[in-house]
Amino acid sequence: MLAAPAAAQSSSTQGGATPIVGAVAAPPIVDMDVVVVSGVQPGPGLWKFHKGDRVLWILGTLSPLPKDITWLSRDMDAAIAQSQLALQPPRLSVSADIGLFARLSLLPSMLKLRKNPDGAKLQDVLPADLYARWQVLKLKYIGRDNSVESWRPLFAASELYRAALKKSGLDETGIVGPAIRKAVEAAGIETRSTSLPIKLDDPKKTLKAFNASTLDDVACFRKTLDRLETDLAIMTTRANAWATGDIDALRALPYEDQQEACLSALTGSGFSQKLGIDDVQAQMAEHWYRSVDGALKEQRVVFTILPISQLLKTDGVVAKLQAKGFEVEAP
Repeated sequence: MLAAPAAAQSSSTQGGATPIVGAVAAPPIVDMDVVVVSGVQPGPGLWKFHKGDRVLWILGTLSPLPKDITWLSRDMDAAIAQSQLALQPPRLSVSADIGLFARLSLLPSMLKLRKNPDGAKLQDVLPADLYARWQVLKLKYIGRDNSVESWRPLFAASELYRAALKKSGLDETGIVGPAIRKAVEAAGIETRSTSLPIKLDDPKKTLKAFNASTLDDVACFRKTLDRLETDLAIMTTRANAWATGDIDALRALPYEDQQEACLSALTGSGFSQKLGIDDVQAQMAEHWYRSVDGALKEQRVVFTILPISQLLKTDGVVAKLQAKGFEVEAP
């Protein structure tokens, strides 16, 4: 319901931003003239699932969204006002039984997490053609700050993605969450986590092992660059469609997402498998469905949110809940 790594290749060329001899030329970046909507917008309607006297309201969310919109969330407010419980979206929750001073002692190891082992640079761990594309996009969206050159491909790709969204007038987090919290507080209902818990028995040893490990994150890096080179304009059109409540446009638009490859880079590694989080997407999905079943046994009306891509897929959440006996009313 939620989220394949490729083997990292090494370049023999050393150094920083010096052009690579023999590298394949990066494709040109074409700036598409797409206007980002702003002002007060209605957003999409909600999916209503019902079985007997039990009702599950689901808001389909999208990221990124236009950062300058004011979401007039009347449908969502009304659904939350009818509900007795709000379920949080699927997540992975990592915890450890340690105190404050132990947490502080872990900070040096945590700060190393995003860096390549043994001081390697991106140029050392990426194929030459991919590094050439990175240089073009980095200059465009991040600028000449070279500190990111020492980061693992997964974290460097994430930094580039955030910078590109910011320059494109898009926002990853600031629209939906605050509106939901306000409506839940107004309704005075409980918010319940659906996170899949993972407990670390020895967090210091775990961080040390991660710092020394190599991630198969070149696929994540490549898909992020692919998306910024080809999907940024469509991403904006998709964000506009969500903001204006145009579900038909959202169904028609192609949906590319690098997150699956990036999550696979973490959860598909031998390091993660040792933590018991192999095939984490399937585990998270199963845990979410169990949480929904439990919530609807306790309460008559429940509200939750999911990525809208999961609601629009023909074999996604809608089909799975229908197989469980729910009737559905789509927006």
